[in-house]
Amino acid sequence: MKIQVSTFEGDCANGAAEIELRDDVFGLEPRADILHRVITWQLEKRRGTARGTRERADVARTGKKFGRQKGGGTARHGDRRAPVFIGGGKAHGARVRDFNPSLNKKIRALGLKMALSAKAKDGKLIVMDSLAIDGGKTAALAKSFQSIGAKHALVIDGDVVEPSFALAAGNIHAIDVLPAMGANVYDILKADTLVLSRAAVEKLEARFNG
Repeated sequence: MKIQVSTFEGDCANGAAEIELRDDVFGLEPRADILHRVITWQLEKRRGTARGTRERADVARTGKKFGRQKGGGTARHGDRRAPVFIGGGKAHGARVRDFNPSLNKKIRALGLKMALSAKAKDGKLIVMDSLAIDGGKTAALAKSFQSIGAKHALVIDGDVVEPSFALAAGNIHAIDVLPAMGANVYDILKADTLVLSRAAVEKLEARFNG
């Protein structure tokens, strides 16, 4: 598939009006079940695992009854492991839970392709010839993005983000910036518009060569 190449000046650079995108990366039919599996896996991987607390059965204390059942003037405790005692077991403490699910690499790669294809299919994909901003000025970048009309844009560059663009976008909350290695399904689908540089297109397509 072919898509128009844009610049911050509004015209195409060096006469290259279009770029050819691979259909096996940007032209797939998105499947909700695949995207759901990948997003669920990605969000689960973000969760931290709680440290398990020692409950009554985990405390190393004697189980011998330490007082008489009656006549002692105190409650009828069985042992010192009870949560009411200092050093006793925690009542209803945190349990260790596994938030590290596994997902086949082929499914993860397919999900990323489908996320890119979904943006291309909806007309929410923009390819920029370059992300360089003169002087790294935030005002200049904000003015350029007004023409896009996106509430929230995700911008992906090559190996590293263009320094002038990263500097200009630092104070614009509606723009998120990632290198090509950080491209992921959740951030792509969450963004209203996906903006790729030429370098990002090359890196993403090369990522799926195998």
